[in-house]
Parts: sequence; C-alpha cells; structure tokens
Amino acid sequence: MNRKKPLYRKVNTRTHGVRHGNRGEARWDRHTKAGKADKARNSSMHSKHRHGLDYTPLFRFLLSRVGRVWDEVYQEAVSRLDRPEPIFWMVAANDMDQEAVVRLGENSYFSGLFVNAEGELAIVAPELTVDEMEPSCACCTHTFNGEQFGRPFSGVAED
Repeated sequence: MNRKKPLYRKVNTRTHGVRHGNRGEARWDRHTKAGKADKARNSSMHSKHRHGLDYTPLFRFLLSRVGRVWDEVYQEAVSRLDRPEPIFWMVAANDMDQEAVVRLGENSYFSGLFVNAEGELAIVAPELTVDEMEPSCACCTHTFNGEQFGRPFSGVAED
C-alpha cells in the first residue's frame, strides 16, 4: 500500500542546550522531606506537552490547496496528522478568527486562511507579499510562507 507522508516532522529535542518546560526541578526535591509530603511532586514527570514536532509541511500543504474544496482538503490533512488542532492554527474556524498574517513559530509567518462561502479554502489577504514584510529584529531570519522577508530590518519600532 502506498501511504502518503505525514504532514509533520520530528525535530531533534535531545541536542545540547535544548530545554523544554521546567525540567530538572523534580530531581532537586525528590529525596527531601518536602518532596515526600507533596503528592504533586511525586507524580509522573511526563507532562502533556508535545515537544519535537514541526508542522511546517502541514502549513505548506494548506497553502498549496488554496482554491480547492475545504472538506476534501481537511479530510486529507487529518488523515496525515497526529491530531487535527494544528490545522486551525492557520485556518480560521469562523469569520471573527480571520487574520491576514499568522505567526507559527518564532519568526515564521504564514498567510491566514479561511473557508469562503463556496466552501473553498481561501487566503484572507491575498494581496500581501513577502516584499512588504519587515523583520522585527536584525539578528534572526524571518520568513513569510517559507520565503525570507524582502526588506531588511530598519530599526524603527512599529506602534
């Protein structure tokens, strides 16, 4: 059977210096009297956080399906994901949630999407281009829909 690749990828979270959440605090109190009295401290050290997953392939998939019937796009995306929530990070669930630009990551920006009256996936502000985007700092690489921002950092704070 020819199965399609998932729309997310695993990221290395074991690299030196990578810290997630508040790791390490439980080991400081594990064998103390305060640690034994506190049931919360003695519970499982596994949290409900989902570290190490990158959904960039999903975001590119959704952008490539603009203009297609939403129900078909949604069904294919859900079948290739571990959970459906990341779809709605980019696609507005209703008219009030529509945003022209969605920040999905530290310096990664994508076009906001919504389902139009015909039931097709559409871009909230199709007139926006990467050439109009300006980074918020000079030290990082900023991208819009996977392309690096066209203008350099000006140093002027936006109000």
